Amino acid sequence: MQFLIIPVTPLAQNCTLLCCEQTRRAAVVDPGGEIERIISTAQSKNVEIEKILITHGHFDHIGGVDELAGRLSIPVEGPHRDDQFLIESLPQQCKIYDFPPAKSFIPDRWLEQGDQVTFGNQQLEVLHCPGHTPGHVVYFHGGEKLALVGDVLFKGSIGRTDFPRGDHETLIRSIREKLWPLGDDVQFIPGHGPLSTFGEEQRTNPYV
Repeated sequence: MQFLIIPVTPLAQNCTLLCCEQTRRAAVVDPGGEIERIISTAQSKNVEIEKILITHGHFDHIGGVDELAGRLSIPVEGPHRDDQFLIESLPQQCKIYDFPPAKSFIPDRWLEQGDQVTFGNQQLEVLHCPGHTPGHVVYFHGGEKLALVGDVLFKGSIGRTDFPRGDHETLIRSIREKLWPLGDDVQFIPGHGPLSTFGEEQRTNPYV
């Protein structure tokens, strides 16, 4: 499996294109905006997008979901149902933060702890990691030792917990009980900023 990070929106949100090398099928994780750029990037890599995966319901991660799903006639999976209130409020989120208007949507599949998602020949494990938002999920590919953690964890920092239904203690517990056991050598793609590993963050991240 290959991955390509496509920073989108003025918040430089790490939209990720996951590509199955055997089938040339792909999944897009958190298409927050700039849909034309995402589609053209997939075309340039000669892959077909078959699915959208969502980590959580904040506007910079889901602003382009409805448009992309409609354009390509593909399903949306994730996050956990506890983020439904955020997805429903997407138009209001965009207005508050002066972002381009975006339509809310209903995922084709809500995800739970222990679920699996697939695209091409690839399979990702789902971990429910609340704290930043109550329905936040993380996607983990064991073979590649790669995790897509959204806004749970960053290089040198952690997700904010001052948004509606955020909770600091819950976030720290999610990181320590769900992410650290995956292994020090696991590389992770955060929702913003550079990549890191769980081992590096355990050693150097002052928040955890």
